[in-house]
Amino acid sequence: MQSLFSTDVLWKKSVRLILVGLLLIAGHLHSAPSLTREACNKPLYLTFDTGHMGVAPYIAEVLKRQDVKVTFFVANELTQEGDGTLGQYWQKWWQQRAQEGHSFASHTFDHVYWLSDESKHQNTKTGVQFWVKPSAGELKGQRMLWDAKAYCGAILQANERIKALTSKEPLPLFRAPGGKTSPALLASSKACGYLHVGWSDAGFLGDELPSEQFPSAMLLKKSLANIKSGDILMAHLGIWSRKEPWATSVLEPLIMGLKDRDFCFKTIEHHPRYAAWVSGHSAQ
Repeated sequence: MQSLFSTDVLWKKSVRLILVGLLLIAGHLHSAPSLTREACNKPLYLTFDTGHMGVAPYIAEVLKRQDVKVTFFVANELTQEGDGTLGQYWQKWWQQRAQEGHSFASHTFDHVYWLSDESKHQNTKTGVQFWVKPSAGELKGQRMLWDAKAYCGAILQANERIKALTSKEPLPLFRAPGGKTSPALLASSKACGYLHVGWSDAGFLGDELPSEQFPSAMLLKKSLANIKSGDILMAHLGIWSRKEPWATSVLEPLIMGLKDRDFCFKTIEHHPRYAAWVSGHSAQ
């Protein structure tokens, strides 16, 4: 009887040790999702510019469901609901995206398009000047002559506003509306602390194209066929002119299809082209 009792005790102790070991292994695996993500060798950088926000709630749902972090380039544009993309109406939406770990950068406050450099009458005091046209705000549609200080101010204003809404520090990066720039504009913005972020050729997801000529199924097929590792992808939080909303029919199938091809998603500050700049210019 004594030997049987000893054997039973030893067996129970062995089982407990095995269970403890399994729990420790499971805990380690559960606590290290970041290691798995970092091991991904095919990163993509999904970005969204602001828009009419009609599909913004849906986009947020997809990003959360798919566990994808993106970078939002923000301007204070007209919206279907509320007082502008950076108005109080949308504050909670932006706060939730900040809490989820998404990143923010400037798209110029009034969505200011660069038109051309002014070369005929350069002012030696102000330096280079640019013809610009905001597509939002009180000066919407007006053609104006700005110097570098004014353009940098438009970048900063958007960043200050998104920080006020979310309490999260935006990146020292910007995207010019339409991607329209000049070497002089890029040099001026870089001098005041902002590096420009465009997008890859295959990363143009086509949500601003007319749906009659570019149906969503066509855009999805093209993106899945052409996107490659390292690409910066670009879409919007709603496009006024497109009749068939891109996001509701393309975004989630696109993300899932890219994941099936072993791609992963990172925010733009992790892109090798911008990582060192962000590290050296972020607020302390």
